[in-house]
Amino acid sequence: MPQSIIQVDAFADKPFAGNPAAVCILEELRDDVWMQHVAREMNLSETDFLIKQPEGYDLRWFTPTVEVDLCGHATLAAAQVLWEDGRLGHDQEARFFTRSGVLTCRWRDPWIDMNFPAEPERHETPPPELITALGVAPLYTGKNRLNDWLVEIESETVLRKLRPDFTALRSLPLRGVMVTARSITKGFDFISRFFAPAVGIDEDPVTGSAHCCLGPYWQKKLKRYTFYAWQASARGGEVHVRIAADRVVLSGRAVIVMRGAILI
Repeated sequence: MPQSIIQVDAFADKPFAGNPAAVCILEELRDDVWMQHVAREMNLSETDFLIKQPEGYDLRWFTPTVEVDLCGHATLAAAQVLWEDGRLGHDQEARFFTRSGVLTCRWRDPWIDMNFPAEPERHETPPPELITALGVAPLYTGKNRLNDWLVEIESETVLRKLRPDFTALRSLPLRGVMVTARSITKGFDFISRFFAPAVGIDEDPVTGSAHCCLGPYWQKKLKRYTFYAWQASARGGEVHVRIAADRVVLSGRAVIVMRGAILI
């Protein structure tokens, strides 16, 4: 029987922006090898696999090369599909059981609010190869539980012009690196880009899990608890961030752009 698959542009209010994710709602368990093959075939930052449980959905995320522990944009995509396809009423909470614990989403038309764990960084000195690969002079560097590095640099202008050495980044023992700066663009507090060639994604268009780290970081610097953030990839995407103790509420919009079926 064909397996339906839906492509969603997450952290976007129109098609062909934000970060695309594929969503597979499974009727029966499939093995890890099959899921990894599908994710490689889709060749998106992440492909979701969900299976219904009595109190929600098991949710797993795969890049084209590996399974990951936390993904924001693909969770946003999954929640959008559950509501848009009538599997949940808009007054019902979407509840996901994941490698990073229980994640919940609530509909706030046209936004979706996602309750995620905070993933704060701790100051560390990075390997020199990381800074060389980025080609920037850091103001601050740190690393979090997910093995993501945070690098603050001097300006939005420099950040937008970054051209990292992806081959060098791919050889380093890290999941990804988020580069961030104060925003000079009206309406946004900070700006970022996220590079993860080691897990098959040279530049991720919009990265929810990065904002689980960026939010607490900028909270310490700016002494605020709510932020409007922009991820400055070619596709671009807006993320609203609210710090709530050891949790981070990420808010975004999403658009379903494609429906299909896996025939094998």
